[in-house]
Amino acid sequence: MPKAFLVDTTRCTACRGCQVACKEWKGMPAVPTKQTGTHQNPPDLTPYNLKLVRFSEHMDKSGKVFWNFFPDQCRHCLEAPCKQASSVEGAILQDAATGAVIYTEKTVQEDFDVIRGACPYDIPRQNPQTRQIVKCDMCIDRVRANLLPMCVKTCAMGAMSFGERDEILKKAEARLAVVKKESPKAQLLNPTDVAVIYLVAEDPALYHKFAVAQGPQLLTRGQLLAGMFAPFKRMARSIQG
Repeated sequence: MPKAFLVDTTRCTACRGCQVACKEWKGMPAVPTKQTGTHQNPPDLTPYNLKLVRFSEHMDKSGKVFWNFFPDQCRHCLEAPCKQASSVEGAILQDAATGAVIYTEKTVQEDFDVIRGACPYDIPRQNPQTRQIVKCDMCIDRVRANLLPMCVKTCAMGAMSFGERDEILKKAEARLAVVKKESPKAQLLNPTDVAVIYLVAEDPALYHKFAVAQGPQLLTRGQLLAGMFAPFKRMARSIQG
């Protein structure tokens, strides 16, 4: 049965336990950072940070400052635009049992700008050393072993849930009804399109530019042409090799 996450941002305290646990489970190296005027660190997703707790600071009309926290990751779209944009067989797969969208080592043959540009949530990143395109894989190794994804397992505040999609949707709707009593603007983000469903209490724009689907990002003419001619370039390289 397809799986799904519920990420209840009203319960997130930005402890970043999920962010650290993801790196540790994947064995990813530390990323050098510097102060950029925000507690969010690193400033964006990287090839070594597949999960990132985003911090958004705002001030209300009374002058009171408040924070919105958003544990960002791949949404595992039910109809993944990145998979549709792929031109390399076997590079981007969708696991039939869980719905997880998986990037394989064959993504080194993809045009990164095309794959990233197809994502309505701006998630894919490219490893500069290996050239492989990477993102969250739903901890597919753990899920297949009947274990929770590491981010869910380590969430101390119970902000993340994982399970059968039908059950998670019911849980999300029930929790939304509760949150709406105090936050009328509360909503679920793209619940019919993705496997990672966020519950937010405010306008999604107050959390992250890509909190909701932006549609495939507009590609430059160069990026579009690169995607069109990528298969021919690979063919030429294989002949030369």
